[in-house]
Amino acid sequence: MGLESRNNKGTIRVPNENIQSSSSPPPQPEFNYYYLQLLKQTPMMVIIFATMALSCFVMYHYSITLPVSGGYDNHSVNSLSRVLKGATMDNNTVIITSLNDAWAEPESMFDLLLESFQIGNQTKRFLKHLVVVTVDQKAHARCLRLHPHCYNLNTDGMDFSEEAGFMTADYLKIVWRKIDFLGKVLDLGYSFVFTDADIMWFRDPFSQFDKDADFQTSCDFFNGNASDLRNQPNTGFSYVKSNEKTIQLYKFWYKSRMTYPDLHDQDVFNKIKFDPFVQNIGLGIRFLDTAYFGGFCHPSRDLNKACTMHANCCVGLENKVHDLRVMLDDWRKYIKSFVNQTRGEYKGSWTVPQLCRDSFRRPRAPKKKVGQGIKS
Repeated sequence: MGLESRNNKGTIRVPNENIQSSSSPPPQPEFNYYYLQLLKQTPMMVIIFATMALSCFVMYHYSITLPVSGGYDNHSVNSLSRVLKGATMDNNTVIITSLNDAWAEPESMFDLLLESFQIGNQTKRFLKHLVVVTVDQKAHARCLRLHPHCYNLNTDGMDFSEEAGFMTADYLKIVWRKIDFLGKVLDLGYSFVFTDADIMWFRDPFSQFDKDADFQTSCDFFNGNASDLRNQPNTGFSYVKSNEKTIQLYKFWYKSRMTYPDLHDQDVFNKIKFDPFVQNIGLGIRFLDTAYFGGFCHPSRDLNKACTMHANCCVGLENKVHDLRVMLDDWRKYIKSFVNQTRGEYKGSWTVPQLCRDSFRRPRAPKKKVGQGIKS
């Protein structure tokens, strides 16, 4: 083998045997000339190589081929596709919620969610588009008894049947499994409204969505500017269009759990919404007004506007269930008022939160079968 250097006269091949040891006579002048030329070119070669390496790094960081978690075999993908196809609206949009056994038990969260669809203003029609994702067999069995569109999410043998306490290991596994799953739904070409099961539906939310946004989410606290990233989002209610930008968002979001291992999905979103990656993919983010999409953190006081209400800023399943029942009673009174009055707008408002108020500060009750609560 030999060392090759090129000038305008062609290629000079220097055999290995002509390269002398330190005790040998100096190399020939012709070799010195080409050796010096090579050394002169070295800084430029280093710069070119460094530039190429930096470009590759940037392309990797901002690539639209972020890895997904895997874990979806052909059978599970086909099963999911069938459920989504059976529930989809004309524009390939579905409504998705998730349940475990504690939330699916009779007179618990699932029953209240279904009831809200039944008694809301023209919301009953959305039930045929609702996909219920269950994370244990008991919840799945009850879903099948009550609802036509149920999907049992593979949880790799983990038992999520009991209520997962806020920020426990099981809680974090559930919420990150949810993000991974929703990314798969987008990848299959379906847009979705994701709604936590502790969100009651009272009106059609689609009329309040921004038709030009890619990702829209409710807020714990809304500052009045739907485009301001400084809003405090609550991703328990979100409307997400299926496109390349949102697919990459969910991949990046799921991947970011490794960057922020001590945070749950919502707090991680609060971090990555400012990340250059999210801004570089051109994602259109909008924050939903709490006047229409309220919750216990920031209630929507005017029932004439309310589309949904969320039992957020609350821990303890019993606290949530109690206050959501009161909320549904408030709505019934509001509906009944139209029968009893002929003029003027309804002057009443929500009488919640009650037990959920300051639930973080009160001592927890001893753990029962349903366990502690999930904050959402």
